[in-house]
Amino acid sequence: MTSQLSGRPLRIVLGAVMYPPDVNGAASFAHRLATGLAARGHEVHVICHAPERRSCTATEDGVTVHRVGSYGTPLHPTTRVCPPWRASSEAKRLLREIRPDVVHVQSHFFIGRGLINAAKKAGIPLVATNHFMPENIFGYLRIPRFLQSTAAAVLWRNLVRHYSKAATVTAPTPRAVRLLQEHGFTKRALPISCGIDIDRYRSAAAEYREQHPDPAVRNVLFVGRLDEEKHIDDLLRAMSLLHTDAPTRLEIIGEGSRRAALEQLAGELGIADRVRFAGLVDEEELLAAYARADVFCMPSIAELQSLATMEAMSARTAVVLANAMALPHLVRPGRNGWLYPPRDVHALAKAIDEVVTERATVDAMGAFSQHIIAEAHDIEAVLTRFESVYHHLIDPGRADDPVEIHTELAG
Repeated sequence: MTSQLSGRPLRIVLGAVMYPPDVNGAASFAHRLATGLAARGHEVHVICHAPERRSCTATEDGVTVHRVGSYGTPLHPTTRVCPPWRASSEAKRLLREIRPDVVHVQSHFFIGRGLINAAKKAGIPLVATNHFMPENIFGYLRIPRFLQSTAAAVLWRNLVRHYSKAATVTAPTPRAVRLLQEHGFTKRALPISCGIDIDRYRSAAAEYREQHPDPAVRNVLFVGRLDEEKHIDDLLRAMSLLHTDAPTRLEIIGEGSRRAALEQLAGELGIADRVRFAGLVDEEELLAAYARADVFCMPSIAELQSLATMEAMSARTAVVLANAMALPHLVRPGRNGWLYPPRDVHALAKAIDEVVTERATVDAMGAFSQHIIAEAHDIEAVLTRFESVYHHLIDPGRADDPVEIHTELAG
């Protein structure tokens, strides 16, 4: 497929601290954006951290991936850092070699910061997308609770200082844009969904449900990091409080610092036989898990969009989500699921009960979930939107100013 916008194909640099095989929402979005743009005929380069100290370059899925040597940390097995002097020198070198039309960073840390400064100095149009919330790193940094508000203020000021250098800033949802503004970002920011390849999840789910039209067991699913801000302990406690007569089990996919404690809690609650900790799984098993899920739960209080929730919705799954941050954008209460007050395990249990008790409710809510994603979050529409952003920065005289066409992709 070639670009849906008029004009020549672009040479695009995407800067991402994490990129597959890293497993998280930001890495998945960067990969989906890179491969989608490459499939449209653009020359796409990704600059990201290498899983080792040595830098390397390779072609992956039609994208040239430049992995900059980085160093492991004791904070988390997947947390790696690139020293400022190396990030700066590598960013300058790579931009000189690639000579991109536009640079689009996904982070203001490490190699992302190097690219921000190098692009600004070289006069290359710069786009920055924010996936960051301080709450997502407090568990790694072990910051005492009484210091977290001060630390958050410092971290937000740092982000605003660096993202203010970009010509255009985006965030996945209107709530994520407001969060930037609430913390001092005064320039224009656009809400652009991270997008989902809907057919990938829809087809797997349709095939499974054709073979299993009325399974006896209701499946509740969580996908994500098993870390503090996700509050998976609330989900386990809610599972122990269900009143439904329908046999119900919980599947938890992901790894993190809280796994051992969560497994222990499941035993203490007497539900260990109804909870499966699957760990990290391959793509085929993840698609199968979404396909067999009847309801997806996200108890996190720090989601700027939640790609896992969108993936589940694409697979025709009802949702029960904490009424926090950007999660409400994905729920039409009573139509595709329910919101509940964060940390209220009794309300969470009641919401799950209301979904899983009747098969007709599960099916109707799942169908509407899929409709919501298809209407506002299809990856092809997202790619077109980012193409519009890039082209407008390169040629400001274009008629298709992206600020004028944002409503349908605001999430």
